[in-house]
Amino acid sequence: MKQLVILLIAFATFSCTNAQKNTFSEVALSEKLLSTDESQIAFKNILNKYKGKTLVIEVWASWCGDCVKAMPKVKELQANNTNVSYLFISADKTADKWKIGIEKHQLKGDHYMMNDGMKGIFGKAIDLDWIPRYIIVDKTGKIVLYRAIETDFDKINETLKSLK
Repeated sequence: MKQLVILLIAFATFSCTNAQKNTFSEVALSEKLLSTDESQIAFKNILNKYKGKTLVIEVWASWCGDCVKAMPKVKELQANNTNVSYLFISADKTADKWKIGIEKHQLKGDHYMMNDGMKGIFGKAIDLDWIPRYIIVDKTGKIVLYRAIETDFDKINETLKSLK
């Protein structure tokens, strides 16, 4: 009986941590991110700019090999979904590396950087366990795809197609 209870608790914990969320936590929304002009802006204020629009958020870093490898697919996604907005949030450790990465990879969209990296407050608040990470927010501001990675472009494309 004790083993069954432990198994149920483990299952519930695992299920909850990987659950599809449809809103960002208050911690994530209030966390400030660095903009390319060196100002700090709360994530909720960034999201407000996209009200009424479908938004793809990519969390990435210039040092991330999987992120760089996925960039052609991101550019293809952008070419096939011109009515969608794109927001890139970097987990780089320095603003200099981040800005060089934006320029080098010619990433089109809005850009912000976490102040404390992948494992900091914002990263924990969005359950960041891998990059690149993609989140899709619909026109009403609801998260419709919370956890997608570079191998999930079919799922990302299907989700965007369903929102047209």
